[in-house]
Amino acid sequence: MKKYILILLSIFLFTGCVFSKAPVTNRTQLILISSNQELALGEESFKQTLKDMKVSDNAIETKRVVEIGQKLAKATKRDDFKWEFALVESKEVNAFCLPGGKIVVYTGLLPVAKTDDALATVIAHEIGHAMARHGAERMSVGLVSGVVGVAANVAIANKHPEYLQTFNIAYGLGATYGVMLPYSRMQEYEADEIGIYLMNEVGYDLDEAIVFWEDMAKQSKGKNIPTFASTHPSNQDRIDYLKKVIAKYR
Repeated sequence: MKKYILILLSIFLFTGCVFSKAPVTNRTQLILISSNQELALGEESFKQTLKDMKVSDNAIETKRVVEIGQKLAKATKRDDFKWEFALVESKEVNAFCLPGGKIVVYTGLLPVAKTDDALATVIAHEIGHAMARHGAERMSVGLVSGVVGVAANVAIANKHPEYLQTFNIAYGLGATYGVMLPYSRMQEYEADEIGIYLMNEVGYDLDEAIVFWEDMAKQSKGKNIPTFASTHPSNQDRIDYLKKVIAKYR
């Protein structure tokens, strides 16, 4: 077991591990991936995304997405990020962030995000993920979880091999439902909080964030999966949290 602890320590030492603070929330983070690695990964993933998906030819809506995005990006004061914003064709009501400030918005989101303030809610949230380096953080947590799992596997295989399969099933479920999914939901709340901060900095209507998520709740009524099994908070939980965050700016 000792040698696997040494392996874990080596990962901390040689992968540029840092304990940093998330912006706005000041939450302590463990990140095992260097900024350069993260930026390169984001750049490559963004190029591949634009190859794999159809970029929207709607010049007006594309301009809207880019202008709102760049306005919010200036408030981040992250000049090391090469901020880019793309609108792609998809009926899915969604948007996502890639490391280093690459934001992709689906056209299916536009009928719900009718106003600039509503669209800013989504884009600011995705920018929040980038600012807090959530992708790198999730990869780091997964790496640590994997190393711990391997170490435990070796220990059990040596002493009680008959329990190995049971352990792997239990560990996999525990890591998923007890660590990774709650961690992902926590990052969603944090991205919401950072997003509200950015919206406030550039003068968007914070109350429109509530309106947008109420509209999202109507859109997805009856489709929500149980919170414990989801990577995202329920719409109502998100609305309740946003109300508390917005109250800080009143």
